[in-house]
Amino acid sequence: MPFYQYRAMDQTGRTNRGWLAALNEVDLELRLKRMGLDLITLRQTSRETLPGGERITRPDLITFCFHLEQITRAGIPLLDGLRDLRDTMEKRSFRDILSALLEDLEGGKVLSQSLAAHPSVFDNVFVSVVRAGEQTGRLDVVFANLASTLKWQDEAASQTKRLMIYPAFVMAFVLLAVGVLMGFMVPRFEPFLKTANIQPPTSTLAMFATAHWLRDNGLWLLLGITAASTALAFWVRKTVSGQLWRDRMLLKLPVLGAVLKKVMLARFAHYLSLMYRSGVTVLEALRTSEAIVGNRVVANGIRQASQQISEGRGLTDSFDHLGLFPPLVIRMLRVGENTGALDSALDNVTYFYNREVADSIEHGLKLLGPALILFVAILLGFFMVTVLLPVYDMAFNLPL
Repeated sequence: MPFYQYRAMDQTGRTNRGWLAALNEVDLELRLKRMGLDLITLRQTSRETLPGGERITRPDLITFCFHLEQITRAGIPLLDGLRDLRDTMEKRSFRDILSALLEDLEGGKVLSQSLAAHPSVFDNVFVSVVRAGEQTGRLDVVFANLASTLKWQDEAASQTKRLMIYPAFVMAFVLLAVGVLMGFMVPRFEPFLKTANIQPPTSTLAMFATAHWLRDNGLWLLLGITAASTALAFWVRKTVSGQLWRDRMLLKLPVLGAVLKKVMLARFAHYLSLMYRSGVTVLEALRTSEAIVGNRVVANGIRQASQQISEGRGLTDSFDHLGLFPPLVIRMLRVGENTGALDSALDNVTYFYNREVADSIEHGLKLLGPALILFVAILLGFFMVTVLLPVYDMAFNLPL
């Protein structure tokens, strides 16, 4: 169903802007009429955000799930509850989404079908869990679990950013420092040595030659790096082989790769537990979970496990065969599978990986800080010694 960005006028003459999903322009006008709005202009669009960039964030979804949990728990009709939520929503983009949901519900669709019409806001996991809640009549529990899951995901994303931002900042500083040294300090120091008739050592001569080469070919080097980066980004973004290569390289990064793998497996276990507890079958939950981990290597492993389970192999044996999980996690899964408490076992796996990720990030940051500082000190020290060594030689060789 296409989306239309519209400008309409209410009964008081105030102009309203937003977007709605509609079959065609006539359907859009009828939907706006039912909302008490008269259509002025429209434009078809595939974006699900307003031009101002009001994107739907994870805290917005947490608020949405909390309100839906309260509505369903209190026995308030879903249409009335969504209508009240829409009228109190401050963000216009989310208010328009709620208007579209109300239109679909009033048109006879169930909630999961209405949510599925907005895939950029409500992903497959969200829709699948809500669909299972509709089938089991436990929407209040489903929305409570979704809210807690989104909060957990927000915390996990924050932890991962902590580990990645600091090294990126330090490396940017190192590149800037090297650029300043090679572009300004070293070229200005060479004429001084020639004037003083000082023969520089080999390391200093090599640095002068590097500075000259960068000065003469720096623009071409920058253009080459830019072209190569653009081509690499295009290959990674547009091809399956490029995405597979990127995801494999991420998992092989020192320190960071192990942490990212734990974050992915924790996310997988958490969402698998959520869907299984909500009534989604194991096979359907595994297929939906492939897109959650955000890594094609891990997703391919999950797909292989799903195929083995569909062929009759047990869940624990399938995951054990992949080699993604450590023996302790496999043992927890086997206990949960044998006792029929697989959701509790998956919760234990999530807790295990959360602790592992938190400890890894804490220890990683403790080790990473001194290591990066030492690397910067050695690099800058090498530059300073290489440049200043001829001066020291001249000073100590001066006649008294």
